[in-house]
Amino acid sequence: MSFQAYLDNIQTKTGKTPADFRTLAASKGYANAKGLLPGIKAGDIVAWLKQDFELGHGHAMAIVALLKGMKKEGDR
Repeated sequence: MSFQAYLDNIQTKTGKTPADFRTLAASKGYANAKGLLPGIKAGDIVAWLKQDFELGHGHAMAIVALLKGMKKEGDR
């Protein structure tokens, strides 16, 4: 499955776009435009996404990769 397919599946399940998750992560103090804030671990983001959006681990990690800037929309 491509990275974009993960993002598409997440949007279908949650109704949230990647930009929405960036905004939500920033409002929760997890990230900014440059990536995750110091001291924030992937596990913090995964726990939030599992609790609030009922995402599985793989889909939550896709959002982590997006927030870290490791992957971007359209990546395979």
